[in-house]
Amino acid sequence: LASLLAAALVWAVGRILAEEYGIHSIHGACVEKEGKGVLYIAPTGTGKSTSSYGLVAYPNSRFHSDDWVYVRYTYQTREGQRVFLTSIQGTKRSQARGYQVYRWVESHRDGAEELDAKLTAMRLDNQIVHLRFRDLDLSQPIKAYAYTSEKVFYLRTNLVENFPLSALQILCSKAENVPDIEGQFIEKHRAVIDQMKATLLDPNNHGCECFRKLPAPELDVVCGRLIAFDNARSMLDITKVLPPDRVFANPMEPVHLTEVMLLKRNPDDPVILERLKLDRFMGRLLIGETPEKKREIAYNAYRAVDDKEEGAFLKEIEAGSERRKTAGGDSSLYQVFCERGDVPETLYEEFELFRVMHQAAKCYDLNTTLQKDPSVPNKREAVERTMRIISRALEREPEETYSLENYRRLID
Repeated sequence: LASLLAAALVWAVGRILAEEYGIHSIHGACVEKEGKGVLYIAPTGTGKSTSSYGLVAYPNSRFHSDDWVYVRYTYQTREGQRVFLTSIQGTKRSQARGYQVYRWVESHRDGAEELDAKLTAMRLDNQIVHLRFRDLDLSQPIKAYAYTSEKVFYLRTNLVENFPLSALQILCSKAENVPDIEGQFIEKHRAVIDQMKATLLDPNNHGCECFRKLPAPELDVVCGRLIAFDNARSMLDITKVLPPDRVFANPMEPVHLTEVMLLKRNPDDPVILERLKLDRFMGRLLIGETPEKKREIAYNAYRAVDDKEEGAFLKEIEAGSERRKTAGGDSSLYQVFCERGDVPETLYEEFELFRVMHQAAKCYDLNTTLQKDPSVPNKREAVERTMRIISRALEREPEETYSLENYRRLID
């Protein structure tokens, strides 16, 4: 019951922020590398936390958030400040508020009739400013900035499978759903457990002395329990795992988002990395599926996924897309969505903000299934290669699509 109430509260707050301030509330994880922020939007179990934590192993990177971020889409003023608009009062009775401001700016950017429109805006430090429309420098692109909502991170304990050095802090933190195990489980997962133990017993890894004092059978149990259940969690203070300068500890310090990764885990799809055009980006978010084939709009388990109006509408546009595909026409889900005049407001405001996100950042589809590659010996190696793909994407901003056949050209 507490979990359901918390989810309802998060969803309600997100709607208020979108409607009143144009702030985008997203179920996602974020990390910064070389001054560039990458946002992961993903269904449960596809590697969101692993990708965030894994990228921090690279130099000049900082951990930002693991579960929830608030994104502000900003314009540049002629004085060089970055501001996000909260409301517009036009000179000819036109007005906009919250998520509506972006369409208003787009529809008036080439005209001279609204240069004196009054804008209420906020700087990135939350200071309110009052501007005229003429004060915006619309030759400069929209930029996205993400703010964290988390002080303590609700991480899966099986993070230790790929990052064994996190085991100490996970064991020292409040945990839930960590099961007892039997010897049969240990033997079945012997290779993974031995790989974890090798890291924990390495004398060069400081802070692991307590593990080196344990008898081997006890250490087997400690490692095995942490990976035995996918939904075992730990309330982890990430500043105790990483140096303070590698973490966004100040909730009012934003990260500039330059890349968005829609994660999936689909072993039947050979495509590993694809730059998404707007139609594909929006279509993936409209009809999102978890690895268990559960539907999640925008991969957001907190939103009102049982909303009957939304559910019925999405079934209709999916059916419309299939009819067009059969007839040989444009079967884009987002195109069908845009042509409908009865989009539920909850969906419309969400996807208006995702539309702006696509303008502000490069958006990719990333399939975390490299274990299908015969040259990948184990899960840890698959994770390491996926991290290299993300790192290279940040560096090179590739337009090419990469598959299991050719992704090594990107990372080698």
